[in-house]
Amino acid sequence: MIPTIIVGAGGRMGRTLVALLAEFPRLALHAAVVEPGSPLTGTAVDGVPTVRYGTDLAAALPGARLVIDFSSAAVCAEHLRACGAARVPLLLGTTGAGAALEPEAAIAATRCAVLIASNTSVGVALLSELVQRAAAVLPGGFDIEIVEAHHRHKVDAPSGTALTLGAAAAAGRGQDPDRSNEYARHGASGPRAAGAIGFAVVRGGDVVGEHEVLFLGPGERLSLKHSATDRSIFARGALAAGQWLADQPPGRYSMRDFLK
Repeated sequence: MIPTIIVGAGGRMGRTLVALLAEFPRLALHAAVVEPGSPLTGTAVDGVPTVRYGTDLAAALPGARLVIDFSSAAVCAEHLRACGAARVPLLLGTTGAGAALEPEAAIAATRCAVLIASNTSVGVALLSELVQRAAAVLPGGFDIEIVEAHHRHKVDAPSGTALTLGAAAAAGRGQDPDRSNEYARHGASGPRAAGAIGFAVVRGGDVVGEHEVLFLGPGERLSLKHSATDRSIFARGALAAGQWLADQPPGRYSMRDFLK
């Protein structure tokens, strides 16, 4: 068995992870961590009466073999430090922290397995592979645009998944995404820059998540698209990847590593 800690257990993803844990026989709930002040603190987890919601990840780590974190960007660095110190593998699915998290992630990865994923859908991981391959094969005259849509409550834009897809496209072309990405066009923005990777963001309603990568060439275009209709796909992907991650040596991993 793999004693597993779910961080952010009071949120939508956290509740889904706890509910679906039984589908993965190797995983057993070791602790459920919620944010300080949560009304769940001290109450028993539904279906697992021996586990009560707590607020201290570090205190819960002894005896654990895996942490799956869908909490908030503000505490990601702290959680990386705690898991690194305890040598407990961490799958971090929280988005919004960006490149600022890299120094802490690099340090933690010397002591435990670390998988940071902007999207834990297996389909999106495959999409990322296909995007990189298409960008590498298609001529440079094909322009790349990424269109993403999410529900009205999502706070970061472009989504972490869109940025990951942009990075895959840039890698396929041997470009630096920091120099290639183009996030906004307004007014007389001029002609499209050669080699740019453009992003368009849609927010509204209850859209779970849609990502489309367009390769627009002279006389033809290729579209690679993923649509999520059920939030549980992210939870199942995270649990499957976490089960795999628990057996890996210290280092940095991705959902694409898990697929391979």
